[in-house]
Amino acid sequence: MELKEKQKKILEVAIELFKEKGYVGSSVRDLATKLNIKAASLYAHIRSKEEILEWICFGIAQDFFVELQAVKNTEIAPKEKLNLLIDKHLSVVLKNPDVTHIYSNEWKHLEERLSEFVELRKKYQLEVEQLISEIYKAENWELKSPVFTTRFILHTLNNSYFWFKRNTESTIEITNEIRDKILYGLLGNQK
Repeated sequence: MELKEKQKKILEVAIELFKEKGYVGSSVRDLATKLNIKAASLYAHIRSKEEILEWICFGIAQDFFVELQAVKNTEIAPKEKLNLLIDKHLSVVLKNPDVTHIYSNEWKHLEERLSEFVELRKKYQLEVEQLISEIYKAENWELKSPVFTTRFILHTLNNSYFWFKRNTESTIEITNEIRDKILYGLLGNQK
């Protein structure tokens, strides 16, 4: 999805607004006020407030898929592939903490494209689950529940924006802490 310059500015301001007031609590009038234009003028650039939410949700989902494909196409040891998956997913979150917050909490408000988005999320989860299962199998690790393990990892990674925003530590230290908790919390002491 390629946005025009004015749409990029609208998206940038909408992200701030949605973060501040939530998607439901934000109006097109609020957005227009922040942009210093009339609400009617905004409709020359967007179909609706929901379209902006679509840009956010589908845009970051695309970023996650791009990074997942990079991991899947890398020829490295399985354990390193799991490390890389964590790093790549966190890199998207770190680059877009406010977008990740909106993506994680507001996607349910999509109406026109909700079913499409739900299918996209399921597809991503399934691809990550398959990758994790392959890694566990290659390493001869016991994987009792691929679905739970995948959901646990994704939930942890998707909500890590919370820690990055609230801590003064470096992102490298927090990333390493998250990686260690996921890897060694799930695998035990197998460093």
